[in-house]
Amino acid sequence: MSYTPPVKDMQFVINELAGFEDLLKIPAWSDLDADTATAVLEENARFNSEVVAPLNHASDTDYGKLENGVVTTAPGFKDAFKQFVDGGWQGILHPAEYGGQGMPKLLATPCIEMVNSASLSFALCPLLTDGAIEALLTAGSDALKTTYIGPMIEGRWTGTMNLTEPGAGSDLAQVRTRAVPQGDGTYRVSGQKIFITYGEHDFCENIIHLVLARLPDAPEGVKGISLFVVPKFLVNDDGSLGKRNDVWCASIEHKLGIKASPTAVLLFGDDKGDVGPGGIGYLVGEENRGLEYMFVMMNAARFGVGMQGVAVAERAYQKAVGYAKDRTQSRDLTGGKEPVAIINHPDVKRLLMNMRAQTEGARALAYVAAAYYDVAHHSPDAEAAAQAQADYEFLVPIVKGWSTEMSIQVASDGVQVHGGMGFIEETGAAQYYRDARILTIYEGTTAIQANDFVGRKTARDGGALAGKFAAKVKATIGELETLGDADSIAVATNLTQGVNAFEQVVAYIAKNAKADPKGVYAGSVPYLKLAGIVFTGWQLARALLVAKAKLAGGETDRFFVNKIATARFFAEHFVSTASGLGSAIVTGGASVNALAPEDF
Repeated sequence: MSYTPPVKDMQFVINELAGFEDLLKIPAWSDLDADTATAVLEENARFNSEVVAPLNHASDTDYGKLENGVVTTAPGFKDAFKQFVDGGWQGILHPAEYGGQGMPKLLATPCIEMVNSASLSFALCPLLTDGAIEALLTAGSDALKTTYIGPMIEGRWTGTMNLTEPGAGSDLAQVRTRAVPQGDGTYRVSGQKIFITYGEHDFCENIIHLVLARLPDAPEGVKGISLFVVPKFLVNDDGSLGKRNDVWCASIEHKLGIKASPTAVLLFGDDKGDVGPGGIGYLVGEENRGLEYMFVMMNAARFGVGMQGVAVAERAYQKAVGYAKDRTQSRDLTGGKEPVAIINHPDVKRLLMNMRAQTEGARALAYVAAAYYDVAHHSPDAEAAAQAQADYEFLVPIVKGWSTEMSIQVASDGVQVHGGMGFIEETGAAQYYRDARILTIYEGTTAIQANDFVGRKTARDGGALAGKFAAKVKATIGELETLGDADSIAVATNLTQGVNAFEQVVAYIAKNAKADPKGVYAGSVPYLKLAGIVFTGWQLARALLVAKAKLAGGETDRFFVNKIATARFFAEHFVSTASGLGSAIVTGGASVNALAPEDF
């Protein structure tokens, strides 16, 4: 089950589409250069292909166990995590003052992709730790930052996010976990949290739980939620570990996929620890602003989950290509007596091109979003930073929603390429399909991403920012039309129809979001899909323009020829569907809502 990180494509996107050279002009990265970036990617590729990837398939069946409240992870995971943190990978994005490397998100993002391609289950622990670090950097006191961030970057401790409860899923207004002030600056936290990724494990000596809970006098609803740090072990003033806190793993879930990632049910206040009843917690930021702070962690995780979609799609694609080249069956349509490798058959090529084009396009869109993040957080130009922040936030629900929905289809196509063998667990194709299925659910379902995209990202400003993105797409179409060759015109023609459909939907949302909210939101997920397809086609079109220029300049590398073919394929097979999606969104809301609940 080998994995070859697509470093060449990653570097192409970073340098040619996401503007890495421009980021190097920002003072924060004045010491960074292209050679260092290449070394980072190559070493990360080596680590993930040699250390993590070989563990993935075996961990799907031998995925660890829970005994007496203690989780033992899949064989090899603990040692791989030690190598991961010893290599500095947990801190690649985080500030140097806390022991991180302070690299741009644009450079950290392919590293995130590679570890998730290597093993989705393994990578979830670093992802949640990254989110915990981001939340503390945003809202934590100096004392909390000093105590917890450094050890998490070092990998001595890891982080979790505790939102969901048996009665509070996506509706966090229903959170009932309580936090009672003790008069000494600490709180006693009691309640139950479910679906806590890596809520218990054996990777390191301490687990730092970030927990949403209510104070006794808190108002009802989301405005009455506070955020607390509740460590598994208390931390002494000198940074050493103290007493066992009153937080316990009651069980771990048995899941469809990502089986080697322990998903815990955590009990706070079971009176089993060394501190008395209730887990001792520390308030993060101000009272009743916990959801606001947790959204920092959630947004970081949502982008990360989008990259998980790209990552599992890449792994499924590589697996399918390998099988299609090895498996011989049926004669070639153009003649011959002997069976040929199935990669010669047109429909298998269509499936593989589906997988390749969607994966490469989603990667490009996500990396471009990462570059917006870097400008937003580090540019000395306040106006440019503010615009980049808006652009990044606009793209996050697409990166999360589109990339993960795409990954399920890509993994499904991978099973189809394998035929009957794809349905057999031993081949490994089914694992990617099962693993991908959670990605559209956790960290906010696709519908939640789509509702955000409709409400906050489109209707709130009357479609102004959406219009700016449409203008960027049109500028690329203009470049394609100027070039004028068959490939460029084919892409331009389809992309024109796509962006027109996008603009029609934006206008519909801006006009009707308040007057007919149920009709508008009935099309929220199709609208997210439409935006994902159009913007992915846009990035692949930009890649085509670069490739054309390279070839015109004397390049002979097939990589650039293939970029052109991939862009045209996506335009003709995916962007061409945009008009139908747009029509369904604008006219189809009434039929979605036609039946009353009792009619189902």
